[in-house]
Amino acid sequence: MANKKNTRNAHGSGTIRQRPDGRWEARCTVGTDPSTGKAIRKSVYGSGQQEVRKKMNAITAAIDNGDYKEPSKLTISEWLDIWIEEYSLSLKPLTVKSYKTQIETHIKPTLGRVKLSALAPHHIQKFYNKLNADYSPKTIKNIHGVLHKGLQQAVILGYIRVNPAEGCKLPKVVKTQIMPMDKTIIPAFLEAIKGHQFENIFIVDLFTGLRQSEIIGLTWDCIDFDAGTIYIYRQYQRLIGSYQWATLKNGKTRLIKPAKLVMDTLKAEKIKQTENRLRAGSAWQNPENFVFTNELGEYVKHPTLLKHYKKVVTGIGYPELRFHDLRHSFAVVSLQAGDDIKTVQENLGHHSASFTMDTYAHVTDAMRKESSERMDTLIQSL
Repeated sequence: MANKKNTRNAHGSGTIRQRPDGRWEARCTVGTDPSTGKAIRKSVYGSGQQEVRKKMNAITAAIDNGDYKEPSKLTISEWLDIWIEEYSLSLKPLTVKSYKTQIETHIKPTLGRVKLSALAPHHIQKFYNKLNADYSPKTIKNIHGVLHKGLQQAVILGYIRVNPAEGCKLPKVVKTQIMPMDKTIIPAFLEAIKGHQFENIFIVDLFTGLRQSEIIGLTWDCIDFDAGTIYIYRQYQRLIGSYQWATLKNGKTRLIKPAKLVMDTLKAEKIKQTENRLRAGSAWQNPENFVFTNELGEYVKHPTLLKHYKKVVTGIGYPELRFHDLRHSFAVVSLQAGDDIKTVQENLGHHSASFTMDTYAHVTDAMRKESSERMDTLIQSL
């Protein structure tokens, strides 16, 4: 039976009572139901009278300040589904696909049933600590990025007051050492691809540094043979079961003026494609006007290109080389040839020159040392 003696009004904003089970309950009015006109009452619970009074006073203070929000009844799983479906319009399709994978594979199994309003930093920290046993720091950072973004949208909408992922500690990400082709590997690679069906695409990529989806999506309208330039403004991305056009990684289009070898290679590809089209006749299919196609005009698929590339680099004794290392190789060769950081950044489409410098710090360090040695030699001669 309720303790009537301890039932009282809390500063005119609610009541406090002790329940039959010994716990304390405070009830206060938090608003009015617009459909019925009836008061909306909220209860908070605690082990003591002082505890529930503090909770009730915090609610009434928030109401007086006009910033009280009824805690969301959504679970983390329910909210992330809403977020990814309704608030991801500005994201690229490949990014949405990646976010969904992180949510379904990692976040939902552990945190999915937790109420959005009840999620605390220590829940998330414990989740990250558990992941640390099986996943790399970079993977955990990516998972954190998705969860943090989703929770931040909930903050913006007023579903939660603060982002509980904000103060969590992540394992330190160790920067992966890039593995570009050096001046001994490049000649061996070029020799190995002579006569290969993808020789031209390999050459163009090695000496332009295009991303894989950029070079696969290269179309003839991007090539200006008179000016000797290539315009990069989109990429052809591989999603589940289909390919589709997407904007560039940093949303920045770029115009590059590559070496004469690249333009000559593209001219050779143009002649080759014309011959293939004549042989194919009505079977020719290239409505998008792709630069690199097979004998019937079909675009080159990512797995096909990667398979042939891995076979080539394995054949010359470097199976660890990735297709993306062609891009790194172009950057390193450009720097060693004397191109300034800003030019290399613009050719690669990096968002900033500082990012380029950080990525290829080992190359720039070596160049600074060589510059210092050249200056010493000059000083000695003087």
